[in-house]
Amino acid sequence: MNRRRHAIPCSNRGGRGDSRATWQPRVLASVVILLGLSACAEATLLNYSAKSVVRSGEPPSQQAIAKGGIYKVGNPYQINGVWYYPKEDPNYDETGIGSWYGEQFHGKATANGEIFDMNEVTAAHPTLPMPSLVRVTNLENGRTIVVRVNDRGPYANGRVIDLSRRSAQLVGYERQGTAKVRVQYIGPAPLAGDTGTQMAMRSGVDERPSAAPRGGVSAEALPPPPGVRGRSGDVVRPAPSQPSAMEVLAAQNAQSPQPTGAPGELITKAELSHQTPQVGPARGGQIYVQVGAFTLHENAHKLAAQMSLLGPSNVSSTFVNRQEFFRVRLGPFNQVTQADQVLQQAINNGQTNARIVVE
Repeated sequence: MNRRRHAIPCSNRGGRGDSRATWQPRVLASVVILLGLSACAEATLLNYSAKSVVRSGEPPSQQAIAKGGIYKVGNPYQINGVWYYPKEDPNYDETGIGSWYGEQFHGKATANGEIFDMNEVTAAHPTLPMPSLVRVTNLENGRTIVVRVNDRGPYANGRVIDLSRRSAQLVGYERQGTAKVRVQYIGPAPLAGDTGTQMAMRSGVDERPSAAPRGGVSAEALPPPPGVRGRSGDVVRPAPSQPSAMEVLAAQNAQSPQPTGAPGELITKAELSHQTPQVGPARGGQIYVQVGAFTLHENAHKLAAQMSLLGPSNVSSTFVNRQEFFRVRLGPFNQVTQADQVLQQAINNGQTNARIVVE
């Protein structure tokens, strides 16, 4: 939802000759506007309260804050009936609706003990390790940036990521509040207190905590400088990629290629704070509410029939690690607000794992 408040223009007062037919529509319009503002405020309060609950569970120490936070994955947790399972997932690649947050959390501690600055290029994510780097693409305008995940959220209306205000400005949806986005995991990031160059993925020297996800490193010998006698070097073969920890959740999106150039990509702190977003072709995609994924075709069609009362339902198949899954989706929807309403109805009907996807 759009977090920005817009002024509501006041209508000119009518003369004494105004009839009841004139002022009744004005009263009704005022009621509709007030209800809309109330719903927006309620959603904002929900996200604020949920962030506070997650942070209060394990308050960071002052030492952690002074050092720039800690590396953290965290335990499963529940917000408003929905369970979230933090994990290290090197294959994470998801599409959905992105939002942003700013002043209400500016200067406060994040979920891993850093200090949130709405003018830095950071983000909140419900399950990825902290801190980590992700590539965020605005599918509506093609802009792409790399952001640092150091907080938990969002929890309102099935959003997939909550960018800082600066990140939302760079990717181009600060004013509208939300956008269709793609989020791709790049790799763990050094703690905020570290100095020097930030590595998007593993470098030759690993100074990150041992709990960080480990991947393979590919290296080859380079020719020596002129006048210097070199020696042959060994080639380290990359280790096989690790599968997703939860295949059912991975099945809810079709497999797509990983971010290009991620292994060994160098991102300096200056680049991370003042980067210019890359612009590619805009692919808006269609908005769906996905309510489940099954290995049995019959189970998928049963759920699709039950959910058809909420909107147009369909069953589509995808393969994950050579296993076929049948996805149950409602939609497509033209507006995010429509998808939000159907998502809430699906959750109220017991489908607590339902979420918004863009494809």
